[in-house]
Amino acid sequence: MESVARGGTRWKRFAVVMVPSVAASAAIGVALSQGALAASFSVSGQQFKMTANRLDGTGYVQYNAVDSGESGNHAVSVIGLEDAVITDLCQSVVVPIGVFGDVSLKLSAGRPGDPEVVANKLYIDTDELQANATFREIDMGVSVDDTTKGPGPSRGDRYEPGSFAQQADSVVFTDLRQRARATSAGTFKLSGMAMKVQRGKHECF
Repeated sequence: MESVARGGTRWKRFAVVMVPSVAASAAIGVALSQGALAASFSVSGQQFKMTANRLDGTGYVQYNAVDSGESGNHAVSVIGLEDAVITDLCQSVVVPIGVFGDVSLKLSAGRPGDPEVVANKLYIDTDELQANATFREIDMGVSVDDTTKGPGPSRGDRYEPGSFAQQADSVVFTDLRQRARATSAGTFKLSGMAMKVQRGKHECF
């Protein structure tokens, strides 16, 4: 006999739905931790949160674009990095699931004592960012079509040709907190990765 919680949730049925997706996520996570896959992190156009104690990047570029999803079009600032080394990474997303309520997925890696997270051809589509930043050899106000120091807008971004962009040989972000709509990378190696799915809101910040 199925157990039924207050509110009518059938827990065995919920487990049947959730376990395959969690198992698939775990398998993907193992592959990412071994550097075996190209990676992307986005959830049907929803926003998610990302923090890092430190991000060291080379080949930096930033420009504006429009992300399209089920929730419509959204203006974002795209940060592109040829290579990045990240310490104490956290990514979280909260997904509402009907009468069950909010479910949080939180992923962490590169914690103190573990090797850092390493990525190349890293793109982050963000609409809010807070950090301490140090740039080396920065060029501000260049045309997005003339950027040369980072991975330019060559992945199908919707951007205005000739619009404002900036670039730098390298950048260091510390105490990074940002809200993003998508993250993608050519390779994304997550050392010491941990993933947790919990009921309720459990975010990186």
